[in-house]
Amino acid sequence: MLQRYEFELGKAADNLIRDMLGVRKGEIVAITADTESDQSVVNAVARSVHSAGAKPMVINIAAAQGMGKAVDPDLPLPALGVALREATVWIEFNNLLYSTAFEIARENKEQRYICLLGMDARLLVNTVGRINPGKLSEFLNEIAQLTREAKEVLIKNPAGTDLRFENNPKNPINCDDGDAKEPGMHMLAGQISWAPDFDTINGKLVFDGSIEPPCGILDAPVELVVEKGKVTDIKGGQKAAQFKEWLESFNDPGMFRLAHVSYGFNPGAELTGNILEDERVWGCTQWGLGYLSPPDAPPEGIMAKSHTDGICLDSSVWLDGEQLMEKGKLIPSHLQKLEKEIIEGEE
Repeated sequence: MLQRYEFELGKAADNLIRDMLGVRKGEIVAITADTESDQSVVNAVARSVHSAGAKPMVINIAAAQGMGKAVDPDLPLPALGVALREATVWIEFNNLLYSTAFEIARENKEQRYICLLGMDARLLVNTVGRINPGKLSEFLNEIAQLTREAKEVLIKNPAGTDLRFENNPKNPINCDDGDAKEPGMHMLAGQISWAPDFDTINGKLVFDGSIEPPCGILDAPVELVVEKGKVTDIKGGQKAAQFKEWLESFNDPGMFRLAHVSYGFNPGAELTGNILEDERVWGCTQWGLGYLSPPDAPPEGIMAKSHTDGICLDSSVWLDGEQLMEKGKLIPSHLQKLEKEIIEGEE
């Protein structure tokens, strides 16, 4: 009896292992998952690792609750972190990002790590197996460069976001274009992320897609008032109250700090409540609150007990006063052409 996407998963897993990560013969590839993970994805990726002549090491653990260091009490520490640290490549399908196990593993500066939290068969096929990696990479790197050159950024969306900030040239702009062959931290293709100059972030931030954790897909907008990079008020309905209560539960001022901003651009991504997918919905912007690793905002990053991400759909973006995007659609003509080719799947 065929499993869902059984044939397509083979191609998608090969794209991940051979094309994105460039796994080589003899490498140790750690694959972490938990009791909530899609085991068809785990097995397909492990088969592809073995087929490439590398050594798959699949680690399944009980599902941890929360994000960041909030999951530490549920983890088999320090054994998990030490085992992961010895791997050449680490593919994460579960919920270890920014945990103590993550920090131990990332002591290996030669490791290639890719974060694929909550990846299921449909998502792997749509966002890895069915994209044109070359054109998507060209598109993403062009936008990343334009953003890297900008001093001031303005972001709006139809739900009411109106947020201004300045870029900090010391903070890297991470372009997840599908090429994860070099050592370091990588994400699913289709996102550009960076940490602005925190003290310059001011205005109104309105999430109208999802917030995860703790809310999932939103049934009404959640409005955040932001002053100098800190959330000073949260307005809205039931989900807004839930979000505020969750942030306050940590008794940690760091949880109310904006950590990073991102663009979402993966043609296979849909709004589902899975933040891995939601933050790559075409034309969205995404903001993280809470923990941020030191390499993303040197020297100290943001120390906080956990991390959360929220989605602003159909975003409009201005870089130094020049409009880059209008309600999720690119304005520059050369980017419009690439956008059309990527979305329509032209070769």
